[in-house]
Order: sequence, then C-alpha cells, then structure tokens
Amino acid sequence: MSLRAVIFDYGMVLTGPPAPEAWSAMQRITGLSDEELHSAYWSFRHAYDEGKLSGVQFWRRLAVEAGLQLTEIEIYALNDWDARMWTVENHAMLAWQQQVKQRGLRTAILSNMGDNVHARMERIFNWLGRFDVLVWSYLLGVAKPDEAIYQHTLKELDVAPEQALFIDDKRVNVEAAQKLGMRAHLFTTADRLRDDLIAQGLNAELPLP
Repeated sequence: MSLRAVIFDYGMVLTGPPAPEAWSAMQRITGLSDEELHSAYWSFRHAYDEGKLSGVQFWRRLAVEAGLQLTEIEIYALNDWDARMWTVENHAMLAWQQQVKQRGLRTAILSNMGDNVHARMERIFNWLGRFDVLVWSYLLGVAKPDEAIYQHTLKELDVAPEQALFIDDKRVNVEAAQKLGMRAHLFTTADRLRDDLIAQGLNAELPLP
C-alpha cells in the first residue's frame, strides 16, 4: 500500500538541538549543576506533556522536589526560558515538509508538548499552518508512546497505519509506531533520513531531503 502521509515529531526533528543559552539560563536561575538539572527536568516532563501540569506548575514542582527556594519571578523566568529552548528551527526538515506536501502527501506533527512551549510556537512560527494535522499531547491528555495518540493522528489524517511514515528522534516512540504497522524512521539528521528512505525504496514515493 502506497504512502499517503508523513507524520513528524516536533522537538529534535522539525527543530534543532535545545538552545544552549536557554539551558545555561535555567542552570543560573536554579543553581543546579548540569547533571542535577537534567535529572530534575526529566523527572516530571511526561506529566507536563500529558497536560497534568502546566508549565508554571511544572517548574513549581521541580523547585519543591529539588529543594529550591525560588521566587514567582524566577519560576516564570524558567518557564519562559524553557519555551525558548525548544524553538530552534531545523530548516532542512521544514523545507522537506514543503516538498512532501507538493508531492501530494498529507503531513502532520505528532508531538509530546506542554502548554507554554506550544504557546510560544504559535506566536513565532507561521509554518505550523502548513501541516494538515497538528496533534499536541497536552491537549489530548495522552503522550507518546501511548498507542492512543498514534491512533488519533491516523484518524485525523484519514489514513491506515501502513500508509503513514512516522519520524521521531526517540527509539521508544518509533517502535510504538512500528508496532501499529506504521513505517517509521529514527531521526538523527536529514542526511541520515535521506539514506534511510533510499534504503527502504521510499525514494520512489517521496522527495529526498
């Protein structure tokens, strides 16, 4: 069955690595080491992505669990830097999405996403409207790799699993898509994606990045 849609993850696929100046600012405000901040940051991120915490609530909880005495001004500053950190565009992949659309395929973003990062994206990225379907985990109350969020995306696109190519930078998310019957690629770079598409014979159905 031929491809009808390409589903993109957002962070580290359509965007590049997190902005280092934002991470440095969060370290400066919290006073945590790189290792300590990483540990605290990812401890509650899934709950944020599932919409169980807002961005401000996420940082308040992190502060409590890490034993930090932060002011509300510092909490809001952390929330702002967090949003900035995840809005560095990957121009090669954004250009490829346009090529995919021009080929006649539908495109979607399926992202584990919290409210504050999404709000900043809506303010600064006019290219979100170029996608046919946008799926943000916090709005659904479910996040990858839960099967339900993939099924929701496929339904919105009106395609069968085998008609979709899913691209994500996390192996667990790629494996969940494959389990449902979707074709999937573990993303590292646009060049690696190009090689993978050729190896799978998908260059007959898709433009190459």
